[in-house]
Amino acid sequence: MRLGFVAWSGIATLVAAVAAPVAPATAAPSTRAPVVIVVCAPGYPGTTAAAQPAMDVFASAAATAAGWPAGSVQAAYFETAESGLKRLADSDAALALVSLPFFLQHEGALRLAPRLQVVQESGATETWGLAARRGRLASAAALDGWEITGTAGYAPDFVRGPLLGGWGTPPGTARITFTANVLSALRRAAAGEPVAVLVDGAQAAALASLPFASDLEIVARSRPLPGTILCSVGARLGGADARALLGGLQRLHTRPEWAEVLKTMRMTRFEAVDAAAIDAARRDCVAARAPRP
Repeated sequence: MRLGFVAWSGIATLVAAVAAPVAPATAAPSTRAPVVIVVCAPGYPGTTAAAQPAMDVFASAAATAAGWPAGSVQAAYFETAESGLKRLADSDAALALVSLPFFLQHEGALRLAPRLQVVQESGATETWGLAARRGRLASAAALDGWEITGTAGYAPDFVRGPLLGGWGTPPGTARITFTANVLSALRRAAAGEPVAVLVDGAQAAALASLPFASDLEIVARSRPLPGTILCSVGARLGGADARALLGGLQRLHTRPEWAEVLKTMRMTRFEAVDAAAIDAARRDCVAARAPRP
């Protein structure tokens, strides 16, 4: 999930532009309290405070596109799983914009249901990789006693299943850990430590630019997987309201000022979710939890 935030120049003018009235597509929301969209991207750049201007503009655009009054939608960004989970526990958090690992890790507990997927600048899918010291890992079995770390490390079933399952299940002696400092982990791997680093597509593409790139290699890659998913949280958003807001989000790319809002979040549009791909990833997670012989 690469929901970064571009430079803030132009944000002020965007606020006015996205709030410009349009012909209402739906009735006003039936709930009085604002609908909150929680954006959670553990391990990725940004902070809640720094991202809030972009979140406010995004929420304003979503409300306008849905034909709702100003202030009907709010949004907040969280860069840690703990802070995101805490906010999602609040009853007004009706939608969650999260990565596939986060969704698979917390789907049951939060009653998450995929509703839309994000098409980012790189596309709607994410291909993950495993980087290690060149020549150190010939198979998954060689990870015996190793540390596997990266931004997806908080979701070990995702790592063992959708991410690495096609290459081979790591042995039980391999430790899966979370780190937001992927560059430091890559340095450790390049120096020869028994560390393998989980990298997303952008991180994998950037490996060649590192001064120690010749010491590293991608030893395994996942199949293309769903990237960023917009989920409903339980039944907090009623049917009519859900249709209005989800429909509005799917229209955001159709007006230049709204499309510019998406661009500030490195997104291009929302589209129908790939339910089959999510089901396949879910099955891989279940298989990863099964006892190993």
